[in-house]
Amino acid sequence: MALLITHKCINCDMCEPECPNQAISMGNEIYEIDSDRCTECIGHYDKPTCQSVCPIDNTIIINPAHKETNEALWDKFVVLHHTV
Repeated sequence: MALLITHKCINCDMCEPECPNQAISMGNEIYEIDSDRCTECIGHYDKPTCQSVCPIDNTIIINPAHKETNEALWDKFVVLHHTV
């Protein structure tokens, strides 16, 4: 599942540089996560780094609109990083 940044976001700029897939960018009001690029850090880290660095609890959550298996997230990582 891709992640989602909720309106609890305070635009602290912590998450965007931590994303290894460049899936996080500034939206109109708060940071947003591109679900086509988010792998929940599968292929890079044990857990999503954006959630780890976010200072506000439950601000970055699983996006219920983009449910994906770990295998699908891995496949997305492979496509994004051209790894075989």
